[in-house]
Amino acid sequence: MEDLPEAYFDHAIADAALDQIFREARTLRKWQDKLVSPALLMAIYDLMRWGPTESNITLARFHFVVSPEAKARLQPLLDEGNVAQTMAAPATAIIAYDLGFAATLPILAPRSAEKMQARLAADPAKAEVMATRSAGLQGGYFMIAARALGLDCGPMSGFDCDGVDREFFGGTQIKSYFLCNLGYGDREGLRPRQARLGFDDACKIL
Repeated sequence: MEDLPEAYFDHAIADAALDQIFREARTLRKWQDKLVSPALLMAIYDLMRWGPTESNITLARFHFVVSPEAKARLQPLLDEGNVAQTMAAPATAIIAYDLGFAATLPILAPRSAEKMQARLAADPAKAEVMATRSAGLQGGYFMIAARALGLDCGPMSGFDCDGVDREFFGGTQIKSYFLCNLGYGDREGLRPRQARLGFDDACKIL
């Protein structure tokens, strides 16, 4: 990438790609009977990990629930309205954050690692704010990457967070944030898209 001319970075991506990632993308709740390969799950992470985060910390953690055994562990922790769609999805990502992320700072932020580690050790509340902020960013990048690679997403928050933490992350400092079903969506019966606020309702140019 370093050898590319500066003009290369001045061009927007194709309009069709913007449709796929944003304008025509929907939250899917029905799924085609098509598997999502481990290679594709790896490709999502390999793409999304380049998104910017606070101080370059990459503390989001992704556990992919794919096997029947893993689905059986997740099912009783879901809200009733999310069971059918999640059990039918080829994969469900548990998107979480690691409160022990300071241990990775010598790799990710070597110039400031020692000072940041001391500051975070003295202020656990700051560590949690940083964790949730950057995990939220990375969760967004994750869904954009998945859509860019041809998958549909079904993000949701209806689950027992404490139960998921015990079942999937017991004995660690990892905390679940939200779930995202992944696969090739079935758009039959999809509800009309709901409104979004316009620029003048949400933005100001100062």
